[in-house]
This record gives sequence, structure tokens and C-alpha cells, in this order.
Amino acid sequence: MKFADYDPAVAAPFVSSFEGCSLTAYRCAAGVLTIGYGHTEGVTDLMQITQMEADALLADDLRLFASKIAPLVKVDVTKGQAIALISFAFNVGIGNFRRSSVLKNLNRGAITAAADAFLLWNRAGGKVLNGLNRRRRAERRLFLGETTP
Repeated sequence: MKFADYDPAVAAPFVSSFEGCSLTAYRCAAGVLTIGYGHTEGVTDLMQITQMEADALLADDLRLFASKIAPLVKVDVTKGQAIALISFAFNVGIGNFRRSSVLKNLNRGAITAAADAFLLWNRAGGKVLNGLNRRRRAERRLFLGETTP
């Protein structure tokens, strides 16, 4: 299926399992003000939200990222690949996603190379993070169909 045919909401359980949820603003490992499940736009110091607002922000963010990813993905993808791509782009940002070897290899049809490229994105603030290693391995497995969404 085309990437755009997937409902971005399918990625919410996977993404939220790695993002965690904070109802109070905090600085992530990269030093960016963050709230909810990794939401960064318009976040201010000491900001607080409800769980319902966090869930709504995540849904909105996933729709936004999926809309930016869709024109970049030139090949059909599986549901697992769509979820992995949304998770990856949500975490590294659309600019990094656009320049990534994940996307380049995917569009060339080099699925294994694309999957392996997820593993290169395991740093935040210049440091290798175990949590990012775990997330990238999970995205890779999902992308390759080794696990189900």
C-alpha cells in the first residue's frame, strides 16, 4: 500500500511506548522543551496538560508527521514499515528523516539497507543513548516484519 493510505493513528501505541508521557514540560535529552508524548511545538517552561490533551497532541503530531512523510516515500510499504517510519521521523525530525539513508534506501528498494540505517540514529545531544538503541532495534524489526504492530 501507499504510505498515505495508512491511518497515522496506527503508530500511536508504538510511539507512545518509547516516548513515555509527561504532563509537565521538561527538557528532553537533546535539550528541547517537551510535553506529553514528545510534543515540542509551543511548549513553555512549567506548562502542564491533561492526559486527554497529551493523547490529542500525539494524534495531531502523528498526522502532521505522516503528512510530511507521505510525499517523500515513493514506494509501497507495509503497515509495520509505515509505523516504523512515523516513529523514526517523529523522533529525529522531518529534516533528518528527509536526509536519512533510511528514506534513500527505502525509495531505492533496498529494504535491508533501509532497516539497518535505523540503527545509525542512536544519539541525542552527541551521546549514544540506550533508549534510542532499543527504539531503533524495535523500529528495524517492525520495518522488516520480524514483529507485528
